[in-house]
Amino acid sequence: MKLKNILIVVKDIEKSKQFYHDLFGLDMVLDNEGNMILTEGLVLQDEKIWKGFLEKDIIPKSNSCELYFEERDIDAFVQRLEKLYPSVQYVNRLMTHSWGQKVVRFYDLDGNLIEVGTPM
Repeated sequence: MKLKNILIVVKDIEKSKQFYHDLFGLDMVLDNEGNMILTEGLVLQDEKIWKGFLEKDIIPKSNSCELYFEERDIDAFVQRLEKLYPSVQYVNRLMTHSWGQKVVRFYDLDGNLIEVGTPM
């Protein structure tokens, strides 16, 4: 068995598609009307469809998981993030861990937690 995709719930698939393209270079692979697969295996699921499947409320900023990306030029990434999405909500701005890795954590447009760090 192998892990195929990671799915996140979003309110506006087009805005989220643009967000993940702008910041991470992810492109659409398949669009199934409310379920969009991006490169690297990220799936965007329309919130209305997801609620219909689960019959439960969606809890943004639940902090129970995160998407983790690595970026060698993290300073340039943070500049791009601040330029393109100045109202992004940070969990922590760019910092350096005791082991030397630089990281930034923030929420996407729908409260999904993202971490971007330098390679270890």
